Amino acid sequence: TRSLTITSADQSMFEKAQGEKVTLPCTFELSEEDEGPLDIEWVLIPADNQKRELIIIMYSVDRVYDQYYAATTRRMQFSNLDPKSGDGSLDILNLKAADTGTYQCKVKKAPGVQSQKIQLTVLVKPARTKCSIEGSQEIGKDVTLKCVSQEGSPLLSYDWRRVSGTQHLPATSVLNKNTGELLLKNASQEYSGRYNCVASNRVGTDECSVELNVTPPVNTAAIIVGAIIGTLLGLSVLCSIIFCFCKKHREKKYEKEVHHDIREDVPPPKSRSSTARSYIGSNRSSLGSMSPSNMEAYTKTPYSQVPSEDFERAPAQNPAFAPPKVAAPNLSRMGAVPVMIPAQSKDGSIV
Repeated sequence: TRSLTITSADQSMFEKAQGEKVTLPCTFELSEEDEGPLDIEWVLIPADNQKRELIIIMYSVDRVYDQYYAATTRRMQFSNLDPKSGDGSLDILNLKAADTGTYQCKVKKAPGVQSQKIQLTVLVKPARTKCSIEGSQEIGKDVTLKCVSQEGSPLLSYDWRRVSGTQHLPATSVLNKNTGELLLKNASQEYSGRYNCVASNRVGTDECSVELNVTPPVNTAAIIVGAIIGTLLGLSVLCSIIFCFCKKHREKKYEKEVHHDIREDVPPPKSRSSTARSYIGSNRSSLGSMSPSNMEAYTKTPYSQVPSEDFERAPAQNPAFAPPKVAAPNLSRMGAVPVMIPAQSKDGSIV
């Protein structure tokens, strides 16, 4: 007896780029013995055998069911609007990397049952490729040009080319196509120019470029000496500022202490009156020992010449200090012997 058969080609693997469209074939022929209802079912077989198969779209009893797998809603559809005509092929629109997997087409019309598996690989084109320079761009140094794509399915391949000057890579260059590194040994000024990197895989390419400028070596010794001198000058200026600030602070503190401090070891100044009293008192105490011969000399000493120890002023600024009236000394209280002083009467006789 003859039953239904799948007639699509034996192409079991497809590779497409992300964002593209793919058609997975599934054509079939029915036999006269197949009398049951026609069912066409597409399932996604997970890589992990422990997980269940996911039904993504199905045709049954003249109706299409495509709401089983939310991730493929409106992106997967039957290629033929009437799958029962013998074409159950599947279209996948706007491919994504997550669409990579094994798809199986099952056709059932009792008693006939047939299936076919297809491997789909969605590749991502290289994107966001960046170029950079590693190492010192000085004459005689080794310089490395790097190229890396942020996106892209393996296996990625990198290729460098020079777009200025001779447009040929230097003779000392070493290229690693897998890592994207271009090593330029013992660089010279002739190596200067623009370099371009092309990242590629089976579904697309992406590019970036970088400018290399090889210069003479810098006099590092002069730079180091200049840096040391500059540092020392800066430290000296800083120390001078700190010293001046501390000195000024000490002076202000000293002035403040002298202004507010009351020193107890310094006696108060003597007044003019106390000095005058001490002088007069000393003269009084000496009256008891005076004789008539020196009494006349004592009376001639003017009180205006009393010395002042602390408050003596210039005659031009201070008025004359009037001598105080001194009472006659009481000789009896002083314990002195009274002395009779001869006096002359109006008529000239001595009394």
